[in-house]
Amino acid sequence: QVQLVESGGGLAQPGGSLRLSCAASGNTFSHYAMGWYRQGTKTQRELVATITSGGSQHYGDFVKGRFTISRDHVDNTVYLQMGGLEPEDTGVYRCYLDPPDGTPWIWGQGTQVTVSS
Repeated sequence: QVQLVESGGGLAQPGGSLRLSCAASGNTFSHYAMGWYRQGTKTQRELVATITSGGSQHYGDFVKGRFTISRDHVDNTVYLQMGGLEPEDTGVYRCYLDPPDGTPWIWGQGTQVTVSS
C-alpha cells in the first residue's frame, strides 16, 4: 500500500512563502507522475502543479510563475515551493500520485494553507 503524507501547510501573510512536502511511503516505483490540487471553501478543485517521473513540470494558469514543483527520487518526496502568496491561495492542498497502470490516483489527506494578514 502506498501512502502519501503532506506537511508544511500553515499560516502565511500576503506576499509570504510556504513549502509543502508530500512524502510517499510503501511500494513506490519511479515511473509515477505526482502533483498537487487545491480547493478553497468557495472554489472548485483545481490543478496547482504536476511533475512527471522525468521531471517535466506543468502548472495551473493562476500560478503565474509563483510556485515551483520538484521531486526527490531518493526520498520519494515531492515539494511545492510557494511564493508571492495571495489570500486567494487559501485552501486545502492535496498531493496525488498517478500510477502508470491506470489504477485510481492515490491521494494524501491534505494540508491547510491560509493566507491572511
